[in-house]
Amino acid sequence: MRRDYMLNRRVHGTMLAMLCWVPLALAQQTEPPKEVSEPASLVIEPEMLILEVGDTRKLEVSVLDADGGEVEAEILFFSLARRSVTIDKAGEVTAHAPGNFRVSVRVRRKDKSFLRKNVSVKVSYPPLQEMGFLGLRNQMYQGTSVELKVHVTDASGAVRNDEAVQFSVSDSKLARILSPGILKVEGVGGVSVIAEAGGIKTEQTVQIISNPVQSLELVVDQSVARTGDVLHFTARGKDALGRQVNHLPIAFSVFFQPTDQPAPGASGQIDAQGRFVAELPGRYTVVASSGGMSERRTVEIQARNVGRKLELVGHAPVRDKHTSDLWVWEGVDGRDYAVTGTWSADGEAYFWDVTDPANMKQIGSYKVDARTVNDVKVSADGRICVISREGASNRRNGLVILDVSNPAEVKELSVFDEGLTGGVHNVFIYQDHVYAINNSRRYDVIDISDPAVPNRVGQFELDTPGHSVHDVWVVDGIAYSSNWHDGVQLVDVGNGIAGGSPSNPVKIDSYAYPSGWNHAAFPYFSESTGKFFVIAGDEAFPNGFGVASKKPTIPAGWLHFIDFSNPGNPEEVARFEIPGAGTHNIWIEDDTLYVGYYNAGLRVIDISGELMGDLYRQGREIAWYLPYDPEGFIANAPMTWGPQPHKGVIFLSDHSSGLWAVRFADQEK
Repeated sequence: MRRDYMLNRRVHGTMLAMLCWVPLALAQQTEPPKEVSEPASLVIEPEMLILEVGDTRKLEVSVLDADGGEVEAEILFFSLARRSVTIDKAGEVTAHAPGNFRVSVRVRRKDKSFLRKNVSVKVSYPPLQEMGFLGLRNQMYQGTSVELKVHVTDASGAVRNDEAVQFSVSDSKLARILSPGILKVEGVGGVSVIAEAGGIKTEQTVQIISNPVQSLELVVDQSVARTGDVLHFTARGKDALGRQVNHLPIAFSVFFQPTDQPAPGASGQIDAQGRFVAELPGRYTVVASSGGMSERRTVEIQARNVGRKLELVGHAPVRDKHTSDLWVWEGVDGRDYAVTGTWSADGEAYFWDVTDPANMKQIGSYKVDARTVNDVKVSADGRICVISREGASNRRNGLVILDVSNPAEVKELSVFDEGLTGGVHNVFIYQDHVYAINNSRRYDVIDISDPAVPNRVGQFELDTPGHSVHDVWVVDGIAYSSNWHDGVQLVDVGNGIAGGSPSNPVKIDSYAYPSGWNHAAFPYFSESTGKFFVIAGDEAFPNGFGVASKKPTIPAGWLHFIDFSNPGNPEEVARFEIPGAGTHNIWIEDDTLYVGYYNAGLRVIDISGELMGDLYRQGREIAWYLPYDPEGFIANAPMTWGPQPHKGVIFLSDHSSGLWAVRFADQEK
């Protein structure tokens, strides 16, 4: 009896245990997964950084939900001034240059928007260390004036222009400082000129001597010219015997009388060397002054009248995706072809027969593993095409080398992605070598003498903080790269001027400008003046980039004309700027510049003769064309990417609408 009882008790207990366990298990199975809290705020320590150049400091970041609880999330760090301040993936900030900057801390929310917070970074300027006068002569003539300029450097060796400089003289009876920074000498004798800034000072003794000048002579190289022409005024002081007085400081000024325009505004300019250029037609009187004497000359400026009209020849539309760059060439069969890339799409490049520009036909395409084929280039013999890749599915981007001997039947010869996995934005082919932008950090030089077996032979990269490069163009063995804040870089890759080669690129010269928007660069030698320029184009999107919203984009920026004629001392002498628009790619032929000016369409510019001032306001624009397409990927939103003249026709790719061909309406058909 007891045994049966015990067995029954065990069975009953087991059944009770099962009855208790089953509901609990079911309850555990049906309990909803714990919801991950949404990031609501960021706590960053410290909230502001104060560093010296070279200092490093790590940011500690906590991500909190709405209740103040800590949330696990991926934290992203960005520098808003990469050239001056860098920040790594762990949040470690390094200061490279003085100034006030910001870094951004971001966390992605569930809706893919970002929770973000900025941290101010103040990098202290090193103390000033050295200062000296620039161009101040030790001897001046009584009654004359000069503008005082100084060169200031700090303990790091950097040139400083941020400190206010105070000028004074040792004897106010002999000389005075006129605002702003003009030295006028009035007596005869020795006087010390003093400059002070940031706790340091310098002084220079100037000997004031009697002024022998009795008259001024002013001459100009031409009395009738056009807007945009540069005139050269020369002023000379003469003594009582008619002899020229050397080293006489001359001040130039100009007065304008318009021909038919009321209230014309600023109309012309003259520099300290007497170079004068006018923007509007009219009569200009230039006055040269020195030591209480003056002389004047009047010149007549006529309208430049270079305007022509462009007319549409043909349009090969691409309306289901964005178009990127183009290249036009004569094929080995004597016909004319073009290749265009695609942007943020499916990795296709399109090949066109453009022999009849009024009836351009797509004859083929080639698809690669990429989102963007940003750049396309064809070799000089018309047989090899190189296309860039960005956004490959396996993150191995690089470039693809194609045989285009028959553009209707393109054949892949090779793919080169070794060390180019970060994305290739732009490429250039020069003498059996490809110059490929590598992850926006450097350009690699790849030998394609055997296009089926390409190999890297060299590379060029800057060593500046936060450096980057966007584009490269090679002419006569010199590579011209566009390096954003670091500006235009000239590198010997086979010219021989600095002993460089494709395997040993050697820097020759460079020029950077304050905006840091340097996106494109094109070399230009002016045969009429003997001057050598690099035209640098800006790219900036201060109003946002309207691709995702399919709304028109309004970029900014202009063309900078940099005179590199004097090695080691480049000078920016002119600009071409269209308000409310921004530049993209450039081409030059026969003193004519063609530029894809994004939302301002194709612009054609006369760059003949000496260049100075604002070329747009001077009437140097020859023609323009806006490629409107009501059925475009973004309807009626011109966004001209790249132009290329070819056999009397100007071809252009437009980001919104494909391939276009235009020509001057007055040219022979």
